[in-house]
Formats: sequence, structure tokens, C-alpha cells
Amino acid sequence: MNRLVAYYKGLTTWARWVDRNVDPRRTKVFFQDISPTHYDGREWNQPSQTCSGQTQPFFGVRYPAGMPPAWAVVNKVFSRIKIRPVYLMDVTGMSLYRKDAHPGSYSGLHSGTDCSHWCLPGLPDTWNLLLYSAYIS
Repeated sequence: MNRLVAYYKGLTTWARWVDRNVDPRRTKVFFQDISPTHYDGREWNQPSQTCSGQTQPFFGVRYPAGMPPAWAVVNKVFSRIKIRPVYLMDVTGMSLYRKDAHPGSYSGLHSGTDCSHWCLPGLPDTWNLLLYSAYIS
């Protein structure tokens, strides 16, 4: 099965459950959207690069590769949720720019490229601030 189709089916099932079972007067639901990877430097116009060893974020007005396809899936599913007990933490856009925020070789625990985890300070801390702000509002 295509991974985006599977993701859509899974999110749709979850959203239907939220619509049927969550009382928005008593419960807040938080969902963090897509966390992009930076395996392919073509995304930011550096074809021979990956996230490994990156020390600077992408600087520019628009991220060259645009939003990941899975981001469109999230937005499609969220546009169909009937009640609004769900707070979407849209971290995709800001995370695209942080090709430098992956642990890569800095962790010392493994060798090779690790462009799917976000362990360096900064970006995950910002996600936590967004969550905290949404929670207390």
C-alpha cells in the first residue's frame, strides 16, 4: 500500500474516533503534524548534502522543495473534522528550515545519517512551547 494512502486511512480513522468520542467541553486534543526529514539536499538546493554535519538552518524566504506530501494529507483530514476539539500543532513549515537540528554524528551513539530525529536543542523546544501555549489557552 502506498504510504500516503495508509497515512490518510489511519488519520481518517483517528479523526472519526475523535468526532464520535471526544467531548470538546471537557477535553483538548493535540496533534503534531509532519516532522520533515532532510536526507536529500536537493530539497534545499544542495544535491550532494544530507542533514549530516549541517550546522546552519536553511536561509531563504521559501523552502525550495515546498511542503512534504504528508502535510497535505494532514490538512485534508483536519478540514473534515466536524467538531473542533483538536488543536493542530503545525510544526512542518518551521521544521523544514532546520536541516541543522538533527542529531547526525553529534550524538556519539551511532554512526551514519540520522535525518529523521530532532534531538538538538532549539527546534523541539519550540514545539514544546507551542504545546504549552495551546494547553494553557
